[in-house]
Order: sequence, then C-alpha cells, then structure tokens
Amino acid sequence: MAIFKEIAGLRHWRQALKGTLALVPTMGNLHAGHLALVRLAATRADHVLVSIYVNPLQFGPGEDFDRYPRNLGSDLQLLGEAGCQNVFAPDDNVMYPYGRQDLAIVLPPRSLSSVLCGRSRPGHFAGVSTVLSKLLHMVAPEVLVLGEKDYQQLRVVQRLLEDCNFAVQLLPAPIQREADGLAYSSRNQYLSTEERRIAPLLFQHLQELVRRSKESDADPALLAQATRASLELAGFVVEYLELRDGTSLQSLPRARPGARWFAAARLGRTRLIDNLAIDL
Repeated sequence: MAIFKEIAGLRHWRQALKGTLALVPTMGNLHAGHLALVRLAATRADHVLVSIYVNPLQFGPGEDFDRYPRNLGSDLQLLGEAGCQNVFAPDDNVMYPYGRQDLAIVLPPRSLSSVLCGRSRPGHFAGVSTVLSKLLHMVAPEVLVLGEKDYQQLRVVQRLLEDCNFAVQLLPAPIQREADGLAYSSRNQYLSTEERRIAPLLFQHLQELVRRSKESDADPALLAQATRASLELAGFVVEYLELRDGTSLQSLPRARPGARWFAAARLGRTRLIDNLAIDL
C-alpha cells in the first residue's frame, strides 16, 4: 500500500500515474459506508486514492474535534481489504503550514450553507470548502466521490466545483445503512447500547414523512410538528426536521418532484443527520 504523508511524494506519484484517478475524501474512522464509496470509485476510475484527515476547520467551538476517533491503523487494514492501495494521510503541518489563524478560506454560497446544519454550525461549510479545494489541487483527480448522507455538504461541494471551474466529475453515492436503517456514521460509536436501539427511529420517521407527504392534503409543517413530538418523546432532541428542494435547499410549502426531508437530532451526546428523497 502506498501511504503519502507529504505533498511532494503525492504529486510525484500522481504525475507518474497512468489512467484516471478517483478521490474519496474522509476523516478516517472508516466504516462500511466509506468502503462502499471506495468500491463505487473503483468502477469509475482506474485508480482510487482515499484521503484521511480530521479537518479542524470543520469543527466549531464545543464540538468533538479532540475526541473525534482517529484509527489510522485499522483504517488502512480496512482499505487494503477493500482493494484500495493508495492513501493520503497528511497532518496539520502539511495541510495548514502557516497555521489556521490567518488563513485564506473558501466561502460557499450562503443560500446553501446558512440553512439546515449551517444554522447551528457556523463556518462548517467554509471549512469543508477550504480543505476540499486544497485536496483537489493536491491530488488532481478526475472523479470525486461523496456520499448523500451529508446531502447539504454534497450540494455545497457541487456548487464549489461549478463556481470555481474544477475539472473533476462529482459522483454522489447513495446512503449506506445498517440492517435496521440507521445511516452509517463515524459518530455512531458514541451511542450507548440503549441509544443505539433507539437511533433507527430517525430513519423510520423519515420514511413515514415521505409516505405521508405524497398525500394530496399533506401539510409539511404539520407533519414535521407531529414527527418532532414523536421523536422527542422517544428521547431525541430534534435540531431540525424540514422539507426542502433537493437542488436549491430552499424550504417548500408542499412536496414536489426533487424534494427531500432533512433531519438532524441529538441522542445523548451524539448528533445524527439523515435525509430521504420524495419520489413523486
């Protein structure tokens, strides 16, 4: 396995590479959802590179940056078993050699980054846009693979690529779920045994919202209100539960083609997000 920790070695390898390259950016602590991205990437490019970097710019004050799980050894083993032989694992000195206090950053469109998760995580999507711009310049892939679980992030990145004229194809990957419907997430390991039992209710309620939204007299605001109450009764602290357009992320008064339900809720100390499209 080729493991790059410095930009010079990465670029030397990239310049000598024959064929196309797909990048799968991650923050490590890999799970089956990440490995599905790797397998999808391998169907669209001759080579796959996985980046592993816990980006501090994505974390706000009081968030879990310090305790975010870092398991490079097990990550490399999983990637090897999945057939990925190329990894970029830089540290902060490589990614931000002049520090983070006086840094050039990339600001995403407010219309996409100030809603949903952007309301409670100011600066998060600027951190995503900045680190991803750096990675794309370093790696120069033909294909970029991102999962749909972080759907707002996917839309922000899509606009970033379009607005900044990156020569890369964005390949969205469907949400990967455990057998009971819980979306795979590196933060799921924070859940206690009882919280893990409850957690799939978030997806189950989204499924019911999608079903009810297709009814002709469905009022999304009333549906969301009733669903929020049910989730909070089960132990969730709901941050948002909203019907929005899947492209613009603008709030919708009624379901229509391309609409999605978006949810974020805390269960204990774990923040869970999920989304589900309405197929009309």
